[in-house]
Formats: sequence, structure tokens, C-alpha cells
Amino acid sequence: MKKKLFNLLSVALVGSVIAVGSSVTLTATAHAAGQSAKASEASSRTVRKAKPAPKRSARTPSKVKVAAAATATAAVVAAKPSFGQIYGLHSVSDPLDLKSSVALVMDQDTNEVLLSKNSQAVLPIASITKLMTALVVVEAGLSLDDMLTVTEEDIDTEKGSRSRLAVGTRLTRGEMLHLALMSSENRAANALGRHYPGGLAAFASAMNLKAKALGMTDTHYVEPTGLSSRNQSSAKDLAVLVKAAHEHHLLRELSTSPEHQVAVGRRQMQFHNTNGLVRSPSWDIGLQKTGYIAEAGRCLVMQAQLAGRKLIMVFLDSTGKYSRIGDAERVRKWISTQPTETFRPVSTSS
Repeated sequence: MKKKLFNLLSVALVGSVIAVGSSVTLTATAHAAGQSAKASEASSRTVRKAKPAPKRSARTPSKVKVAAAATATAAVVAAKPSFGQIYGLHSVSDPLDLKSSVALVMDQDTNEVLLSKNSQAVLPIASITKLMTALVVVEAGLSLDDMLTVTEEDIDTEKGSRSRLAVGTRLTRGEMLHLALMSSENRAANALGRHYPGGLAAFASAMNLKAKALGMTDTHYVEPTGLSSRNQSSAKDLAVLVKAAHEHHLLRELSTSPEHQVAVGRRQMQFHNTNGLVRSPSWDIGLQKTGYIAEAGRCLVMQAQLAGRKLIMVFLDSTGKYSRIGDAERVRKWISTQPTETFRPVSTSS
């Protein structure tokens, strides 16, 4: 029997590098798709009870084997590459063997850069976006006690992601803020933007204005959740954002709480932090946010105190579910084992 062939649609990638001052802006469009092959099972032969089935000759083709082979055929789907993979950023090596293609470690007090890897590359930032969402909400002075309602407008049509907040859920703005920062709840983040004076368009504008005010020249936002790959920034810009957000006690408290329980109707729902390091005794984290979409890879930003220093860490486009956490641990061990007087910063770029 002839083997079934898999048809794969070709991957179209378009990338360009635009130099802006001392920073590098990378833009690209990527599309990958796969077409699944259908497997059919051979029908079983009816065997009469009065007459046993004859033994099959070794040279006779086995329908059972054909059916098994067809059933075992799996659909092949081309994995969608991240922008960092498209740009070849993962080919850049570093002394710590980080799995993130972009990384930055900076002293919060002195702004001294201790580690830099492709820190000027502009990439999608996924739910790291929610840190700016929270900053805009807090600085707008909107009441945290106002009740906000999740509507169909908050359903993710970009990536089709799920949410535990059903349409009709009513929570205070403070609770929505908590869930957006701690559990990366997309509907909560979108509801925060939608209930901003002027709606989502005005909120996105406010996000970009705040980024400009902070000097984040590589950053652009189009919506408050990070589901869109058009929300982009660089590691050096995100370090500025972490530093600004850390100035707000509320954002420090909400982003680092290990878990939180909210009343949804008559039910009590438990939510957990997406960053397991907040529960680790080895870490003293003052602010954090995780993020993931396929175009961005696994992302993590944190403010943490290590070896007596307040540090800001940014990891973008990490490969593997737990690799961003592994990268943070590599940095922690590296910082903790280096004598202060002989400490040498590390910088690598493409």
C-alpha cells in the first residue's frame, strides 16, 4: 500500500531591520500553517463461528497492518516561530548559556548594566504589556472600588485563549487589576482598558503617551492585554518600565502575591501567580510580570534583591515552558557567586 503524503504549506517570512539612533527596531511578518492528513481504518472481516479463519500467508498483505499504520499516522503542524527565531537572535551566545534570546540585568539604583544580550532588539512582549496597563490605570486615579463587568468585548478573538472570567462577571477595578497582574487574566486587562475614559482607543493612546514620557523610544502598544504581537518593546525599554512601576506600592503588592481569592457570583474562585519564583525562599522579588504568545516566546520581567543589590531583570523570547525561570536562576547564581570588587558585566549582541 502506498504511503500517504503530508502536505505542508510553505512558511512566509518577511523581516526587516530599521536602525533608529542607537537602538535597533526589528519588524517581521510570519505565517506558518500545517495541513493534517486523514487516516482511515480498514474494516474488520466478519468471521463465522462455525469455521475458523484460515492462516494468512507470510507474503499476503495484511489488512490489519495497513489499518494500524493508517491509524498511527499523525497530523504534522508546522510550529509558528517567534520573532526572535525569525531574526536569528537565538544564534547569539552568552557566558551564562541563557535560553532567552534577549536579556538585560541592570542595577536599579545606579543603572549599571550587568548583563546585556540583544537588549536593543524590538520584539513582541505578550503579557508584559499588562505592567503598562496597570501603571496607566493606577496613575489615572480611577477608583479601585468601581464595579466593572466582563462583556463579550473582552473575549479574546486574537488568539482564542480561555478565561475563567465568564461574560457577566462583575468585579471591582482593584480585583481586575490584581488578576491582570498576578494571574495575567486577559479579560480582566481588557475590561480595565475598556472602562477607561474614552474606551480602548483612548487607553492605548494613554499607554503610548506614558511610554513616551518615560523615554521608551522602542515601545508601541495597540491594546492592553498583550495578545497582539503588535505590542512591542526592547529589553532596555522594559527595564525603564519595571523601574517606574516599582515606585507604586500597589503594583508591587499585587504582582507578587502568590494567590488571591475572589467572589464570582456565589462562588469563591482561587487564582495563582503565573511566576512560581514568588513562592521561592531563594528569591526576594519586589515586582514581576510574565508573558507568552507564540510570536514573543516566554517572557519575564522582575525587580529583585540579590547579593545586597536591587536588580531589574528582563528575559524575552525564551524557548521552553520553564526556560525563563531557569534563566532567572542562572542569573541569581551568577550574581551571588561573583565577588563585588571583581564583578565584570557581560554584553553580547547580534
